[in-house]
Amino acid sequence: MDAPAFKDFAKEMIDYVTNYLENIRDRRVLPTVEPGYLRPMLPASAPQQPDQWQDVMADIERVIMPGVTHWHSPRFHAYFPTANSYPAIVADILSDSIACIGFSWIASPACTELEVIVLDWLGKMLDLPQDFLASSGGKGGGVIQGTASEATLVALLGAKARTVARIKKEHPEMKESDIIGKLVGYCSSQSHSSVERAGLLGGVRMRSLLPDAGNKLQGATLEQAIKEDIAAGLFPFYAVCTLGTTSSCTFDNLEDLGPVCNANNIWLHVDAAYAGSAFICPEYRYLMKGIDRADSFNFNPHKWMLVNFDCSAMWLKDPTWLVNAFNVDPLYLKHDQQGSAPDYRHWQIPLGRRFRSLKLWFVLRLYGIENLQKHIRKHIMLAKHFESLVRSDDRFEITQEVLMGLVCFRAKGSNESNESLLKKINGRGVIHMVPSKIGDCYFLRMAVCSKYTEIEDIELSWKEVKAAADEEFTTNGH
Repeated sequence: MDAPAFKDFAKEMIDYVTNYLENIRDRRVLPTVEPGYLRPMLPASAPQQPDQWQDVMADIERVIMPGVTHWHSPRFHAYFPTANSYPAIVADILSDSIACIGFSWIASPACTELEVIVLDWLGKMLDLPQDFLASSGGKGGGVIQGTASEATLVALLGAKARTVARIKKEHPEMKESDIIGKLVGYCSSQSHSSVERAGLLGGVRMRSLLPDAGNKLQGATLEQAIKEDIAAGLFPFYAVCTLGTTSSCTFDNLEDLGPVCNANNIWLHVDAAYAGSAFICPEYRYLMKGIDRADSFNFNPHKWMLVNFDCSAMWLKDPTWLVNAFNVDPLYLKHDQQGSAPDYRHWQIPLGRRFRSLKLWFVLRLYGIENLQKHIRKHIMLAKHFESLVRSDDRFEITQEVLMGLVCFRAKGSNESNESLLKKINGRGVIHMVPSKIGDCYFLRMAVCSKYTEIEDIELSWKEVKAAADEEFTTNGH
C-alpha cells in the first residue's frame, strides 16, 4: 500500500468509525452468532496476491460486525465500562505510526518522559500524596501498565522482593526458597480474581478474608489473620485493598487497613481499577481516605476516563524494589543515560511497551479536567436515576448502596426467578446485563458504560427490565 492509497483508506475508515460510534444505539447490543460462525465466511488460507482495501472495508460489515458485542452502546450494561473517545483513537494512530518499543529512555526519550509527566498530572488530579509523584524529587513515580491485573502482580513481586531482602537480613541462615515458602498475602473474598491469580503466578500463598456485612474488608479482620499466620511461623508480606469491587462496587476500609499493614511491614496495594476515575472529583475522594498509608496505587483510565484500552495507571512510593526484582540488563539494552531517567522495562512484566502516554496526554488536553469530571458525574447521576426507578417498583430491591455508576438490584424472591428474569432481559436483545452473587444472594448488575448514554437510554433499559419482569412473573405466577 502506497501513501496515496493509505490516505484514501484511512479517510474512509475515519468516516466509517465515526458513523459506527454516532449510530451505535441502532445496533443490537449482543450478537446472535454461534461459535464458529466466522470460519465459513472466510477463505481457508491467506491470499497469495493482495486484495483491494475497498474489499476489506466491505467485509467489516459482512463478517466482523455480526460478531461484535457493542460495548459502547448506551444499552450495554455488563461488566464495567471500557473507555473510548475520539482524542484517544487519534493518539493511537500516532502511536502506531511512530511504532517505537519504549523499553528504555534511549529507545525513545519522548515515550518515557511524556509518561513520567502525564502520570504526575493524573496523580495531581486525584490529589495523590506527593511521595507517589516523580515531581516530588523522591523515589516515587508512575507507570502505565497494560491492565490492573498486571499492576497487582507487579506490586506483589515488589513486595516479595522487599520482604525476602528484609528476612534474609534478620535470618541469614534461611534459604531464599524457604522464606518464599512461608510468605503469605491477603485480600478480601470480594477482591478481583486477578489477585488470587497474582499469588499463583508469584508462587506465594494468598489468604482470602471475609468482609463485613457491607462487603468491606476491615482492619481488625486483617490484623487477626496476620496474628494467626505469624504464630504459625509464616511471613505476612502483601495486602490488597479494593476500592470499588467488581461484584458490587464496594470499598474496603483503607483508612483502617493502612495502619495494620504499616505496623506489620506489609506492602499495601490499592486496586481502584474502575472507581479510581471518580477520584478526579473532590466529592468522591473520601472513599480513598488513608491512601497515604499505601505503597502502590492503581486505577484504569481505560475503564471510565475516556482513554481507550490499554492504559492502567500505577504509582509506587518506592519502585526500586521492582527495578531490583526485574533488573536483567544485557549489554544491548544498556545506554549512557541509565539512572538519570526511568527505564520502564524494569517496572513491568514485558520488555516491550507501546507509546501509551500519548492517548492519556491527548485526552487530558482535549477534554480538560472539568469535562472529565462532568463525564464521571453524569454517569453517577444516571445510575442514581436507575436506582430511583428500581425503588419505585415494589417487586424489586437494591442490594448494595449506589455510590458510582453501578446499580446492583434483584427481584424480590428466589435466586432461580432472578436467573430466569436475566435470561429474559438479555434474550429480548435490546439491553445486555450480567449477574453476580455474594454469599447466597444472586443479583443483577446495571453498569452505565457508554459515553453516549442519556437519561432516555436509562429509562428504556428500565422499561426492558419491567417488561421482562411482567413476562417472568405472569408466566411463573410470582
